[in-house]
Amino acid sequence: MKCMSIAFATLLVFALPAFAQHQNQKGSHPPIPSHGPAPFNGAPAHHPAPPNNSAQAPKSPENPHPSGNSNPPEQPRTPAPSQPSRNYADQPGHPNVPHVDNGKKWIGHDTGPDDRNYHLNQPWEHGHFTGGFGRSHVWHLAGGAPDRFRFSGWFWSVAPADIAFCSDWLWDSDETIIYEDPDHVGWYLAYNVRLGTYVHVLYLGM
Repeated sequence: MKCMSIAFATLLVFALPAFAQHQNQKGSHPPIPSHGPAPFNGAPAHHPAPPNNSAQAPKSPENPHPSGNSNPPEQPRTPAPSQPSRNYADQPGHPNVPHVDNGKKWIGHDTGPDDRNYHLNQPWEHGHFTGGFGRSHVWHLAGGAPDRFRFSGWFWSVAPADIAFCSDWLWDSDETIIYEDPDHVGWYLAYNVRLGTYVHVLYLGM
C-alpha cells in the first residue's frame, strides 16, 4: 500500500508541470484588455498631456445629426478638396487635428453625413470589420503607411482627407481603437491611444 502511495505521488509530480504547460499553450493569446475607449459619444484623453493608456480613450461617437440622411444619394467620388484652414485646437494646448476631449467630446466630427470627403460609391466593398470595437479592443499597429496599414492580419487605409492628421502616428507600434462611424457610411474611426487623436479609416479586409 505504501508503494502505491509513493507511485501515485511521483505521478502527480510529473503530471502537474505538463498540465500547466498545456494550459499555457491553450491560453497563449493575451486576454483582451479590459481598458480602452468607450463608444463614440465620448472622448479621448485629456490634453495637452497625451494619454498613456487606453483607459483614457473615448466612448463611441454619437451621430450629431440624428435627423440627417445617413444614406446620401449616390454620387461619383471626387478627390477630396484641400483641407480648409480649420483650427481644431478648441482650447489652448489642444492639438490642431481631430481629437477627443476629456473622454467625452469628439472634436472635428461635425460635418454631417453629406460630407463629400467621406462619400463612397460602394460602401463595405471589402466587407465589415468584425474584430471588435471600443475601448475593450486595443490593437497594435504592425506596419505600413496611411494608404495601407495593418494590425492583427487586418488591412486598412486612411481617408485621403485625413492623411495630414496622422503624420505623427507610429505605424509599427502605436495602439489604436476602432469605432463605427455613426455619420459616414462605410467608414470607421481609428483612435490613437498615444496621441488622443483620430482619423477616418476604410477597412480593406484580410
